[in-house]
Amino acid sequence: MVIAVMSSAMSPAAGGQAQPDVVVSHPNREKPVVQATRATVVLLLLVSVALVLIVTVCGWNVLESAVSIQIAYIAIYLLIAFFAARWNRGVLPVASVLAVLLGIFALVSGPGWFARDKSGFAAPDHLNAGLLGVLTLLILPVQILLVAFAMRGFRQGWNVELERREQAYT
Repeated sequence: MVIAVMSSAMSPAAGGQAQPDVVVSHPNREKPVVQATRATVVLLLLVSVALVLIVTVCGWNVLESAVSIQIAYIAIYLLIAFFAARWNRGVLPVASVLAVLLGIFALVSGPGWFARDKSGFAAPDHLNAGLLGVLTLLILPVQILLVAFAMRGFRQGWNVELERREQAYT
């Protein structure tokens, strides 16, 4: 009961009144290593989007039912990149789980593009099937890096807030 009373008195979101002389700071966000981790996570998410988009667009005519999953991954990764760029730490575990799933999909589907490079298979319209296989397999190391950096960012405490009172000089 004491914890609930303390948290409601200290936090304006929990029902307490916002005090005008209280300044909220995020000390961990100012560290260069934390800013580099955030930039790396956003970059890896955008690289993943680019790779999945290239494979989807260039292999559209031969992809059967995976198109909807790939479009969903593109939309979700863009949304996660937006929230990660805004210092939202809560999306990082979600990005890690989705990266593991996408890595598994890439590992399983990559050799299929190389098999499609032989005669008797429909060829993709825009790129060679072998190149699409390389791009698909390139998704795997990007996802491994995404998991590593997202979990590193989750441990860095992007959400830590310090409240201090502003001193009035009169």
